[in-house]
Amino acid sequence: MTKIIFAGFGGQGIMTLGQIVATMAMQQGRQVAWMPSYGAEMRGGTANCSVVISDLAIGNPYVLSDLDVLCALSTPSVDKFLSRVRPGGAVVLNSSIVAGNIARDDVKVISVDATDIAVKAGNVKVQNMAMLGGLMKTVDLFAIDNVEQVLESVFKDKDPGLISLNLAAVKAGMYCTK
Repeated sequence: MTKIIFAGFGGQGIMTLGQIVATMAMQQGRQVAWMPSYGAEMRGGTANCSVVISDLAIGNPYVLSDLDVLCALSTPSVDKFLSRVRPGGAVVLNSSIVAGNIARDDVKVISVDATDIAVKAGNVKVQNMAMLGGLMKTVDLFAIDNVEQVLESVFKDKDPGLISLNLAAVKAGMYCTK
């Protein structure tokens, strides 16, 4: 079982990121639970979602502790969820926004300049996909082919250019981690 929390500000694509990860896991025939949580405001407020992925039935979809991965796009997200990451777990940070060091030496920390990657790609909205790349480098759950399939299904009826833009951000996040 893998327990992940994606967290950041509203408008950073947190829910979309969680849905894409959940969809990739479902396409692999795995059991999945996706639980969204919004702050009082949508854009600019807090947002997080949890994704639980398992080969067995998921008895409790609520992720309260023992996280395997925290994927944090903002400093308040780190402050709120860092203590829930299990020893030996991982924290994937948007180092473009999250400043400072993580005050734990029992977790693996992966820094992704997600906002900078997105700005260079020409659309700040793909920062969530750069974070997906960092997650993929951290946790061996998915291959780039899985991402491409899901992006095609998500964006096929929208602008087809979004597929290549998002895929490029994922790849940049995979290779631009610290």
